[in-house]
Amino acid sequence: MKSLRRKLPAAAVLGVAIAAVLLAGCGRRDGDDAGNQPAVADTAGPLPAPVADAPADAPVALADVIETTPQAVVGISYAAGLDQYQGLAKALQDYAATARGELQQAIDGLGNDKPTMPYELSLAFEKQLETPELVVVRAEGSRYTGGAHGEPLVARFVWLPGPQQMLTADHLVPDAKGWKAISDYVADQLRERVATRLSSEDMEPGELQESLRSASRMINEGTGARPDNFRQFEPMTDAAGKVTGLRFVFPPYQVGPYSEGTQTADVPASVLVPHVAPEYAGLFAHG
Repeated sequence: MKSLRRKLPAAAVLGVAIAAVLLAGCGRRDGDDAGNQPAVADTAGPLPAPVADAPADAPVALADVIETTPQAVVGISYAAGLDQYQGLAKALQDYAATARGELQQAIDGLGNDKPTMPYELSLAFEKQLETPELVVVRAEGSRYTGGAHGEPLVARFVWLPGPQQMLTADHLVPDAKGWKAISDYVADQLRERVATRLSSEDMEPGELQESLRSASRMINEGTGARPDNFRQFEPMTDAAGKVTGLRFVFPPYQVGPYSEGTQTADVPASVLVPHVAPEYAGLFAHG
């Protein structure tokens, strides 16, 4: 289901630009990652439980929702077949219920008033990958409760059909050393990308340097070596269904301004495998 509002806008490297932005990243102290991190707006909603609760007696049935009132428009859609994985279905249902509950709170705050423009909740759950070992669901949407634009809703759900549990970042990589390696790899990738983009724009040298410093600060803050910064991820797999890398997903505001939209960074298995918990090593391609 397409969003009821417009999608977020999409986001020759100069030697000085690359040098400046990479040097800015090098200034990040290891201790800063775990400590002085400004809060990043949580646009992704609640983190899925590491292990889903056992399904209730009444099975979870996922059904699309389309509702229109004078105050709000709600549209929620689910890919077919997801409710065969009951623990996953419960997590998706809970995420949608939380998003809807927050919309309802805003509506209740109106009292008897009618908003200038109807409030909106647009949310789609799409099946991105389904193998015997992994089921990956992408949740994308927005919630509008007034203002210049809606609040992005961005989430990823990685379900393991065998053990019937959610695969979460903190369980996948259990130690700080692993997150430091991932953090450094991702931050370098994002800094190089923003340097490429900014250096291609017609900017004065001083303006370029300030833009690079500002971008690097946001990247450093949003990629600190903590699993909470990397909780949204998508496995990338080969023809045999083995994981060749992870694509980490960053909602607007986490590593860049709203105008740059959702950003991603790919980390190959060669970087990840040395730090993956032993019980999940078999999911990854080796060699």
